[in-house]
Amino acid sequence: MKRTRRLLMVFYCCLPLALAAQMVSVQGGGERYALWGDSTGSHVRQATITPFLTDVTSTAVIVFPGGSYFWLAGKEEGDDVGSWLQQQGLNAFVVRYRVPGWWSWFSHNRLFVRGKRHPDMYGDGQQALRWVFEHAAQFGIDTSKVGMMGFSAGGHLVAYQACCGDPWRPAFAASVYPVVTMSEPCVHQRSRRGLLGERWRREADLCDQLSVERHVPADCPPMFLVACDDDPVVNPRNAQLLDSALTVQSIPHRYIRYRTGGHGFGVSETKGSSESRQWKYAFLEWLKGMHYL
Repeated sequence: MKRTRRLLMVFYCCLPLALAAQMVSVQGGGERYALWGDSTGSHVRQATITPFLTDVTSTAVIVFPGGSYFWLAGKEEGDDVGSWLQQQGLNAFVVRYRVPGWWSWFSHNRLFVRGKRHPDMYGDGQQALRWVFEHAAQFGIDTSKVGMMGFSAGGHLVAYQACCGDPWRPAFAASVYPVVTMSEPCVHQRSRRGLLGERWRREADLCDQLSVERHVPADCPPMFLVACDDDPVVNPRNAQLLDSALTVQSIPHRYIRYRTGGHGFGVSETKGSSESRQWKYAFLEWLKGMHYL
C-alpha cells in the first residue's frame, strides 16, 4: 500500500512537468503543416513539419529531435535547431514524428496495448523527404541538396534513412550523440523498447535490420557524426560503430569525438561543454567543404 501511495505521489508530481514539456514541444517558429496532408487517422495526424526558411541558400536540412522513441525534445532539438540553422542561412524543416508519448514510458501501458511502434518513425522520415521534395519549388529548395539532421534517437532515424531509406535518401546526414545499434552490448535499451516494445527479444531479425552499422551501403551519402566520451545516456560506442562501418565502405564522413559534453545539448550555448558546443560550427565547415553551403 505504501509503495502504491509513493508511486501515485510521484505520478501527480511529475504530471504537470510532463504536460508543460508537451506544451513547449508544440510551440513552433513557423507555420506548421500536417506531414501526411489530408490523410485521416490519429496515426498520421500527430506527425507535422515546420519550415524555417531563408533566401540565402537552396540547401535544406530536415531536423529530427530525440527522445528515446517515446517522446520528442521538440524545442531543444527541434525548433531551436531549426531557428539556428535558419540564422546560418540554411533552410530547415523540423519534423515531429510519431512516438507513443511520455505516458507510455511512465505507465508501461505498452505492455498491454501496442508496444511495437516500428515502422511509424521511418514512415514519417520517408514522408518528410517526400514532402520537402514535393514543396521544393515553392520554398526555393534544390532537391539535390536536401539533408537530414537528428539527435539521439532522431540520430538513429536519420542514419537509418541515409543507409536504408527507400525510395528516398538524403543528400547528406548529421547524427549528433546518436543511437546507432539495436544489438548488445552498447544498445540504448529505452530506444529499443520505444521501437520494438517489451517483446523485442522476439524480433531478432528487426534488431539486426535496425542496427545501422550493419547495413551501410557502398553508395551511402556523406555523414557527420558527433559523440561525447562522457555521455551518460547513449553509449558513445554507438557513434564509433557507425564511424567504423562508414570507414570500411570508404564513405566520406567526419566523426568528432569530444571528451566532455554529455548528452542533449542540441545547439545550446549553455548546455554541454565548451568543446562540445563547437560541433555546430564544425558542421557548417563540413557543409562548406561538401559544397552544400
